[in-house]
Amino acid sequence: MSASESAQSLIEKPVDDLSREEAVLELERLAGELKTHDEAYHTNDAPIISDAEYDALKRRNEALEQRFPDLVREDSASNRVGGELAEGFGKITHSVPMLSLDNAFSDDDLREFLGRVRRFLRYDPLMGDLAVTAEPKIDGLSLALRYENGKLVHAATRGDGTTGENVTANARTIADIPQTLPAGVPEIVEVRGEVYMAHADFEALNARMQANGGKVFANPRNAAAGSLRQLNAEITKSRPLKFFAYAWGEISDLPANTQMGMVETFQTWGFKINSLMKRCVSAEELLEVYHRIEEDRASLGYDIDGVVYKVDDLELQRRLGFISRSPRWAIAHKFPAEKAFTILREIEIQVGRTGALTPVAKLEPVTVGGVVVSNATLHNEDYIKGIGPKGEALRGGKDIRVGDTVVIQRAGDVIPQVLDVDLNRRPEDSTPFMFPDHCPACGSNADREVNPKTGRSDAVRRCSGGLICPAQAVEKLKHFVSRNAFDIEGLGAKQVEMFFEFDMDKGGVRTPSDIFTLRERDSSSLTKLRSREGWGAVSARKLFDAIDTRRFIDLNRFIYALGIRHVGEGNAKLLARAYGSWEAFYEAMKAAGDPTSEAYRDLNDIDGIGATVAEALSQFFGEEHNIAELDRLLEQVTPKDVVVEDTSGSPVAGKTLVFTGSLERLSRDEAKSQAEALGAKVSGSVSKKTDMVIAGPGAGSKLKKAQELGIEVISEDDWFKLTGAD
Repeated sequence: MSASESAQSLIEKPVDDLSREEAVLELERLAGELKTHDEAYHTNDAPIISDAEYDALKRRNEALEQRFPDLVREDSASNRVGGELAEGFGKITHSVPMLSLDNAFSDDDLREFLGRVRRFLRYDPLMGDLAVTAEPKIDGLSLALRYENGKLVHAATRGDGTTGENVTANARTIADIPQTLPAGVPEIVEVRGEVYMAHADFEALNARMQANGGKVFANPRNAAAGSLRQLNAEITKSRPLKFFAYAWGEISDLPANTQMGMVETFQTWGFKINSLMKRCVSAEELLEVYHRIEEDRASLGYDIDGVVYKVDDLELQRRLGFISRSPRWAIAHKFPAEKAFTILREIEIQVGRTGALTPVAKLEPVTVGGVVVSNATLHNEDYIKGIGPKGEALRGGKDIRVGDTVVIQRAGDVIPQVLDVDLNRRPEDSTPFMFPDHCPACGSNADREVNPKTGRSDAVRRCSGGLICPAQAVEKLKHFVSRNAFDIEGLGAKQVEMFFEFDMDKGGVRTPSDIFTLRERDSSSLTKLRSREGWGAVSARKLFDAIDTRRFIDLNRFIYALGIRHVGEGNAKLLARAYGSWEAFYEAMKAAGDPTSEAYRDLNDIDGIGATVAEALSQFFGEEHNIAELDRLLEQVTPKDVVVEDTSGSPVAGKTLVFTGSLERLSRDEAKSQAEALGAKVSGSVSKKTDMVIAGPGAGSKLKKAQELGIEVISEDDWFKLTGAD
């Protein structure tokens, strides 16, 4: 086993299965990883893993330290709060350390926390209720504000918990932070809280940054932290930062004897406090607050990542005290990091390059796994209805509607998806979503293909607009000019995108036929291609010449260039060979629009084509928009007939053959290629038009039908004798 494989095996091994020697190595790895992530999050405001992944590393480290307490390292994350201080700021030592909180990840973790508190205090139920406050855990940057004689003297970030960065000048620019406090406040007051950015302000800031060519922020927490820690206070002043007060450090005289009372006092001093803070007296009450806040998370307008519980009585807080880096009297109940409740505002139908109609949920923005999510996939129309791929009920058969409160999930880099619906919060006037049967971009029919073997409809509804659908146009054009299609030199993907953005009277290209009128339109346009950035007289002329060289093109390339679903290079060659000319192919495809027609049966019988391709072709040529564009294109381009080799001496030239059963001396593809080289057509089914059947061992229904129709049947050996290949 290599060193990397050995290290990976340790990472995946449960803590209880690690030996002492392995634990030493694992604790060393965890110390290094957690230090890196602490610096990325606290110092650089640019986390590189999600909260859930970070919490998992912390829990593994703590579990190892509990199992091997004598192996705890000096650089362990359990001995550290926050990260290194950023360069460029002065330092302020906190008179009272700014510690972090332990985390709870389940309802049982909360009950265990309450149990530990009661056991430590030897709290007798006869003493009355144990009151605990619950408040949203704001996802921002912690800040300590020191006031002396009612005046703000300095502001400091958490830093490493002992020493923070001096951001006083920046803090003074935040409207929610009072510069002075009312008369009668204690001589020394240090108010602590969280600097954050509201969702609407975050979106507006990112829009401005993008418009000015700046770097956008990943989420509101990063935006708030990056804005507060600017060396230029004028930049901070231009950023819409807010502040919630919820705690304190050094204070010369406590104005209240409860957590709730202290926070309410802050409000009278001019600070903003969170109105969702509640005082509870049981685990059930606390959990009710937790789950209600979790469900309301998306509508708050700012990011939270859990609920913080604190013992309300300050004397009990004093008795409980602290353990290493966190208080015994408080805990943070984190939300599941990859799931969140939010409101579905709209269902938007997006049309992909293959014509697939994909429903996208437009959501009230919510942060999930460290990323602001405002869109989520709804997969397809059956998923919206609550129907699975085999007809089974999804989400208990609940459909998804606009206005619903939904649960979304984001795991790793996977596109967020809607998992469930809270029917208890569904608006009374809601109605089921009606999935469109016409393309929202071009108005063409949007159909679901039916699998001829199973009779089951495809999960995806697709636009039949093909060449004229604007939603598909750019990708269709890229395909049209690609190497195995028209292969126009100097007209690649980037150029296609550029021409698509031009106005039509200034050299725009929207459809394939527009490519071949470029030279003519350019000559009469006031905006010449040669005068545009990146172009000149020579490059423009070369492009026009390259386009002209492709006005005559092989039939198979022309068919492939049309971008018809299921018609790749191989099928395009089959079709070109079967019909020989564009005129024959074109007329046959239009006639094949009737699935009961002989033309459709002939198409379906071409060996290698089958019902799926036949259906795609009949849909494409059954769409008037496509026919109109083809007519325009054929005014500019001439598909060349297939060159037929001289097979006058071949015994099977012009005949329609069917191979069936197990061929023993050559593969089915080899047999087909051999027959076509001899001028024969190979079909996949037996009909009155079949001239000969070559049957190997195991031949079944095709052989029987040939015998019923009186069609000549020969063996594989006879085939070799007939063709002279033996």
